[in-house]
Amino acid sequence: MSDQKFCCNSATAIENGISSAADHDTHRQIVRQAYAEVAKADSAGEGCGVAASCCGVSDDSVINTLISTRLGYSQVDLDLAPAGADMGLGCGNPKAIAALKPGEVVVDLGAGGGFDCFLAAHEVGSGGHVIGVDMTPDMISKARANAAKGRFDNVEFRLGEIEHLPIADATADVIISNCVINLSPDKPRVFRDAFRVLKPGGRLAISDVVATVELPVEMRNDASLVAGCMGNASLIEDLEAMMRAAGFECIRIQPKDESKEFIKDWAPEHNITDYVVSATIEAIRPHNRSTSCRAS
Repeated sequence: MSDQKFCCNSATAIENGISSAADHDTHRQIVRQAYAEVAKADSAGEGCGVAASCCGVSDDSVINTLISTRLGYSQVDLDLAPAGADMGLGCGNPKAIAALKPGEVVVDLGAGGGFDCFLAAHEVGSGGHVIGVDMTPDMISKARANAAKGRFDNVEFRLGEIEHLPIADATADVIISNCVINLSPDKPRVFRDAFRVLKPGGRLAISDVVATVELPVEMRNDASLVAGCMGNASLIEDLEAMMRAAGFECIRIQPKDESKEFIKDWAPEHNITDYVVSATIEAIRPHNRSTSCRAS
């Protein structure tokens, strides 16, 4: 294996940390830099950061495959995507809860190398369309190359921030995301813009990390934990309040205790599973009238 490179777990990249929750630009630059390094390392066939973490990547494809199956993907899923699209990133499998249908329009927040987009593309078929959005140019380049390699004509990738999606109003039937919304310095705005982009009756299907207890200030200000999807985790009740304020209904946030088995490897020096866990997050943009929320 090649020498290990630093990514979101680099001490040199976080020397000054994040000074304030209001310092959104610093926050974004830390995250963008971390994931640019992930994309570059993966494209070069190198390792980057702690492979088992949500923002590390191994130079061994077998390890990345193992990580992805731990997150809930099947071998069939892995075989459907172009080689190189699966980097072992994320904290779950949003497709498993999205219930995608042929002909639907899907938007992926924080598309990375396009893995979840390609899985969604198979579900929606040639009559559907998938739009992946990422703020990291290196990831967009990688995803577009993967799409061309796999001949995915119903997938496109757009450079942009998830707080300000480069997508017209009422475009999407479904919005998916995999361990990305926690990377935003302004999650309420992310949910407001997701609401804008969804059609009435459209739905959210997200995998992300939630806090089970309030994180200590030093952990929230640790840029490696922030870039690793942990430091900016919200308490479930706070997350639900953000989503309701954005206009969503039928909100369902389900923590997955079994996720502690892989999250414990993300930042063992912090005993991170004392504070966070992966969860599935679902909601609906209602029609003009109140939406009927039926248990699935």
